[in-house]
Amino acid sequence: MTDTNARETLIDLLHGVERFNTEVFPKNRELFASLADQQSPGTLFIACADSRVNPSLITQTKPGELFVLRNIGNIVPAYGEMLGGVSSAIEYAVLALKVSHIIVCGHSDCGAMKALLDPDPSKLAKMPTVASWLRNAEAARAVLEVSDAGPASVRSLAEQNVLLQISHLRTHPAVAAGLARNTLTLQGWFYDIPSGEVVILDEASRHFVSVHDAIETLRAATAASRAQAQSA
Repeated sequence: MTDTNARETLIDLLHGVERFNTEVFPKNRELFASLADQQSPGTLFIACADSRVNPSLITQTKPGELFVLRNIGNIVPAYGEMLGGVSSAIEYAVLALKVSHIIVCGHSDCGAMKALLDPDPSKLAKMPTVASWLRNAEAARAVLEVSDAGPASVRSLAEQNVLLQISHLRTHPAVAAGLARNTLTLQGWFYDIPSGEVVILDEASRHFVSVHDAIETLRAATAASRAQAQSA
């Protein structure tokens, strides 16, 4: 990117800020006023840092509804492996913000998954921190039998990676306590960029189901719980 292009990109961003200040913010003044001194998101959303993945756009949520944690490969190191930004964000979300749900969302054409499927030593040698980070997803690749890094293989690995990171989440003390108290639920998603489709992980079968089927399952469980409570 030339210096001119770089400046034009920054100018575009600043124009966006101007539009936010003059158009978007005034239309949502009450919402932002309600968020000025507090936040109470119901969900911790763990997503890849990929620029094509927009959690608020995908979920159609407003500011204040999602506590978003993003990194390369939507990875959650097992507790104690790499204590830092990810583990502290999870701990804060569960214990301080008291979120009710944690979602791990993988996506198609993920560069992290491509690197795991077809690692290029020359490239990774220049990015030792990335190489170290990706080891937290290595177990997902180990369970797959693939011989290429094509779209289907990348998707399969991304889905397995979601399953792996859900299991890593369970090793975090705050998460384990929330699950034991039934105050916290975990869910895995996969977002297909070209189609816009999102599928949901059914932990019982360890397969992904449609959003519609996931909604119906949750509705049935909610109705059953209400009926049980009324009969008690």
